[in-house]
Amino acid sequence: MRAMFARIAPRYDLMNRLMTLGRDRAWRRVAAELAALPPGGLAIDVATGTADLAIALAGQTPTGYTVGVDFSLPMMALGRRKIERSHLEAAGLADRIGFVGGDALALPFPDDTFDCAVSGFALRNVTSVPQTLAEMRRVVAPGGRIVVLELTKPTLPIFRRVFRLAFHRLVPLIGGWITGEPEAYRYLPESVDRFLSPEELKALMEKAGLREVQYRLLALGIAAVHVGVVNG
Repeated sequence: MRAMFARIAPRYDLMNRLMTLGRDRAWRRVAAELAALPPGGLAIDVATGTADLAIALAGQTPTGYTVGVDFSLPMMALGRRKIERSHLEAAGLADRIGFVGGDALALPFPDDTFDCAVSGFALRNVTSVPQTLAEMRRVVAPGGRIVVLELTKPTLPIFRRVFRLAFHRLVPLIGGWITGEPEAYRYLPESVDRFLSPEELKALMEKAGLREVQYRLLALGIAAVHVGVVNG
């Protein structure tokens, strides 16, 4: 998995924009808003990739600080370069995001370190969703929020069939052409098919020790954003 993400890293953002028609940025802004990072607060972006969600958090709370954690150093290196070229640099906010190499199943931080935790399009790729949620719960202080943004399967019958056809046929073709890694973009729709339903993910978040867990479907159910509050 680490090797696959390293190979597709140079075209990762481009494929995200194409696959979602550019809507993934808006979805990340929704997730960042729901995280409710307080002024001067500390957030963790688990499996940050190229840092789009960390950037959204910085835009939402300019006085906060976000630590992006990922096991793919090439992805984070691209994220750092993107930040240096972004509006954050011009606004003097580029130093509000830092990066740490680490595993989502064993986050390298003490308990109750952060005010909130976010994760975007990552839980489908971990070997244990319950363990990842437990780690996010562990490093967030009581009363803080955990937000998970993920792709999901649409429920409207006709749209679901159209979406499945495009996702399983067109995405591997386009992804293979752009990145030279068709297998990676065959994996993507398969991972969505195998992933939890929004209700199942909600139940796991509650089991991990979160309260007031809710979710919102986005773009006719292509994606879902979950939010819960750490007990304590």
